[in-house]
Amino acid sequence: MKENSQFSILFPYYEDTKYKQLSEAACHDLGLDALCRELTASTKEQNLIMSIISNMTADPRVALYRQKVFADILALPGLRSRMSELFEKIEFIRNFSTMHKESDEKLGLWHLLHRLDELNDYIRCVEAMRECLEAEDIRSEGLLNFRDYIGELYDEACFAEMKKDIAALKEKSSDIQSVTLGINVNERFEAVSMGLISVNNKPFKKSGIVSSFADAISSKDKIHDGTDWDGDMHYHQADRQHTASVGAFVEKLAGFSAVSSTPFVDGRIRSTVVRTPDGDGVSNSTFYLENILTKMLDSLVKKLRDTLTKYANVAIVNISQMIPEFMYYIRFAEFISKHTESGFRFCEPELTDGSSSMDARGFYNLKLAVNLGSMDEIVCNDLGFDAEHTIYILTGANRGGKTTLTQAAGLLYVLAQGGISVPAESFRYRPVDCIYTHFPADEDKTMDLGRLGEECVRFRTIYSDCTADSLLLLNETFSTTSFEEGFYIARDSVRALLKKKVRTIYNTHMHKLAEEVSEMNGESSVKAASLVMKSDGGKRSFRVEIAAPEGQSYARDIAEKYGVTYDMLTNA
Repeated sequence: MKENSQFSILFPYYEDTKYKQLSEAACHDLGLDALCRELTASTKEQNLIMSIISNMTADPRVALYRQKVFADILALPGLRSRMSELFEKIEFIRNFSTMHKESDEKLGLWHLLHRLDELNDYIRCVEAMRECLEAEDIRSEGLLNFRDYIGELYDEACFAEMKKDIAALKEKSSDIQSVTLGINVNERFEAVSMGLISVNNKPFKKSGIVSSFADAISSKDKIHDGTDWDGDMHYHQADRQHTASVGAFVEKLAGFSAVSSTPFVDGRIRSTVVRTPDGDGVSNSTFYLENILTKMLDSLVKKLRDTLTKYANVAIVNISQMIPEFMYYIRFAEFISKHTESGFRFCEPELTDGSSSMDARGFYNLKLAVNLGSMDEIVCNDLGFDAEHTIYILTGANRGGKTTLTQAAGLLYVLAQGGISVPAESFRYRPVDCIYTHFPADEDKTMDLGRLGEECVRFRTIYSDCTADSLLLLNETFSTTSFEEGFYIARDSVRALLKKKVRTIYNTHMHKLAEEVSEMNGESSVKAASLVMKSDGGKRSFRVEIAAPEGQSYARDIAEKYGVTYDMLTNA
């Protein structure tokens, strides 16, 4: 199995695809943080969704790939439900797994058997995932390929064979009564390496271990030739029911005296025999042996565990990496389904490569609609970008909906390029490489340069970064100074944006800027247009249309409504 093999249902691999990350300020200006909180209560999932949806590319293949995957997940609630259950189970197993215990923690046979249970649970999850994907009517390239990918991981990890082996091993593990260990020693009879000779279904029987050992080393012909076990199971059990120390026991059998005092025994052997203090039971005498056995079993269990999980871990890691991507789609699908039932209107976006780079019909601000809880008070609008309408100078009354519309346009692109259904009757678009926003900054961010200086520096950076494939949203930019200064800077900025052909909505109170679009258009191959948030007798309509700015007429309507025209004041 290729350990670096990965698959994605969000980021299909195309060699020439480039991604750009939305700035934190842009995410906030578009209301993405608030939207993510609506999708899930989990902070972890909110951050995950934000990181995905704010990573943008102008490659239409990526948008279409995501869109088809989302269409499947939205149309198949059973798939969403089952996959969510399996993901939760996998996450639970991972969080409480013994797989990543600290290296100095004892493994033991219990650990091995518990690890086998975990592997078996993983395998069952992967099997269920594969069956779920095979049972549903999926059509998207992403999910069809993911189904094949799961099958390949399952086969390459030998999950089917491993499942049988685990069942057989667990069935036989209860029959284990003893193990035969091989211990290699050096010239001082110190253990230098160990190995497992056999696992037995019968216990060893008691025998004179000391006398057997002494006999074996004093007679060359009793030293076993080779390392294969011949089935001889002479064994002495040293347990705590013996009150005398092993040292006293050896002395009683003359074993200790013989070995320690006779001149006919090699001095190297005598040096390894140590008198055990009386009265200590068997604790000291068995300590060394217990350490040897424990270390050997730990090593054996670790090797066996590593062998069993080598391929399984690769598959599990790769599948686990898919969980966040699925949850991205699932959370949006749940959100769209819920609000569609409540009367919200969504549509599947369409890609275009024609002269029009956007044609949005009946779109609305999703963030506002969610806050209101219904569509009853929502006003929908139409808007498009093309060569004649590349930059919009949007004017209108205070609190008339200019910022809401500007934000709504940005949300259309973010959702569509994230593969998600958009809040509109229809939406045809050409993807943008990034969205840049220039909204009023917080007071503490303007202390050093002053508000106008901060705005100029920020705009200069945005202008350098944006391209003809970008979307730029300006909200009251350069309005923090006198009208004359702000207008001069704003006019030059629009001219520069026309030269760069950046799709822009410039929400401003500077009606004079909108009045001069014809003069500015003479310098560029693409055009700016005046977009007005209409009023009806001084009443805000929240509808936009391409028209000359109505600043003076709107002010006159307001003045007449509240009785503050010159004639009304003087006549009173």
